[in-house]
Formats: sequence, structure tokens, C-alpha cells
Amino acid sequence: MYPFSIGVMLDSFRTEFPEALDKAEKLGAKGIQVYATKGEMAPENMTAQNRRDFLRSVKDHGLVISALCGDLGKGFGDPAWNPQLIEQSKRILDLAMDLETNVVTTHIGVVPTAKENPRYAIMQDACGKLAEYADTLKAHFAIETGPELAVVLKEFLDGLHSTGVAVNLDPANFVMVTGDDPVQAVYTLKDYIVHTHAKDGRRLHHVEPEVLYGLEEAEMLGDASYIELPLGEGDVDFPNYLKALHEIGYQGFLTIEREVGDDPEGDIGAAVKFLMDLTK
Repeated sequence: MYPFSIGVMLDSFRTEFPEALDKAEKLGAKGIQVYATKGEMAPENMTAQNRRDFLRSVKDHGLVISALCGDLGKGFGDPAWNPQLIEQSKRILDLAMDLETNVVTTHIGVVPTAKENPRYAIMQDACGKLAEYADTLKAHFAIETGPELAVVLKEFLDGLHSTGVAVNLDPANFVMVTGDDPVQAVYTLKDYIVHTHAKDGRRLHHVEPEVLYGLEEAEMLGDASYIELPLGEGDVDFPNYLKALHEIGYQGFLTIEREVGDDPEGDIGAAVKFLMDLTK
């Protein structure tokens, strides 16, 4: 039996928080992840009492919070925006600690393959500041994988000399965007993995990540370059992926994220069963 806990991205239910918590508990999840970037869950809107009430509600459902999602939608490649984004990210991490989790997942943008690219140093500087703050709290900003190859991300992280900025491994993003092997990525990034997303998909045709993530202009993207699919129906080799996570000593959450589909509850329920069958 694998020592993983199954979580659910609460926003994937696409319903109000109380109902979503009920659904997560009913499906047998052990934890939840929730976006904390805007609306009632944004740090500036969460009073001390709001934080206590939300955490109590989660615990009353027999759940824990595996991570917060702190993706502010801009990455850290623009030095004009970075001071504001760094401060917002720190406040999300403060919120996470109040909610008894030490992981905030985020996208930092596409790490350039060439260190000579000016954006590389800009991103390193921003992530260095985030890592320094996270280290003071024994916490992690966890970069969601996908925009770059695992070896590129590892080299970038190695340059920070910290696990304050770590990895949220999303295997589907690898297969859908870079075509990288998520099983090998586990071994490559083993020193940094603090959280994972359970998602599946398939790349339909290649589009450069710099184009896909809007960092370079494209005349026409044409048809979608990838498709997200229910767990087990895409190109993620989940049996070997979970085996790899076990072999590196990972014992954390497999948090189900379902961003598309007309029946999110049905898809999430099937995903919970899929993972339970593989981990029992």
C-alpha cells in the first residue's frame, strides 16, 4: 500500500465552498486545496475569525488543507510587477500557515532554457526572495510543473540553494505541454517535491511553451494543442508514476484537479476511485 493521501482541488467542484466540502468528504478525500488569490479566500478578505471559521469547517468534515493555490496569473518574469506579486505571495503563505498548511502552489512562468535569457535572472531574483521568506516559516512555494523540462526546472531550483521554493508536480502538464516523461521527472525533481496534482491528459501537437503561455506572440495557435482527460484515459503512466513517488520517499498528497468536463463531481469521484485502486 502506498503512503499517499488523496486530496481534491475544492474549486474543481465549481460550486460554493460549503457544498464543495460536503462533496469532498462524501467522495472519501482526506484533504482539499483551495485557491487563495481573489474573492472571499484572498488574504486581505480573510479576517482572523474568517480563518478560524474556515479551518474549523474543513476539520468538521474530517479533512485537512493540503495546500493553497497562490497562482496570481502573471508569473515572475516582469521586474515591474514582481515587488507587488512577491508581497501578495507572502501574504498567501501567511494565510496558509494560519490554515495549518505550509505549501502554496504557484506558476512562476516559463523558465528559459538558456541562463543568458534576461528573464532567467529576473525569475531567480524573485524566487530567491520567496524562498528566503518561506524558509523563515519552514514552508514552501511549490512551482507547478509543465512549462519547462524537469531538468531545466531542477537546475533553476538548484541555483536557489533552498527548498523554500519547491515543486508541485503535475504529471499531466508534462505530457500535455513539453512532452516530458513525468515518471522520470519524479526522480529528477525528487529533492523538491512537496505536493502533487493528480491530473491526466494528452498532447495533440507541439506548441512552444513560450507561445502557449503567452510570452511570445503567435499569429494563430490553431486547434488546441492538448486535451485534459479523466485519470487513466490520458498518457500519464500512473502505475509507474506512483511507484516512482514511493521510491523517492514521497508521502504527501495526490490532489485531484479537474479543470474541464461537464460532470466535475462524477469525474472527481471516478478519479478518487482510480487512485484508491492503485494505492491500496
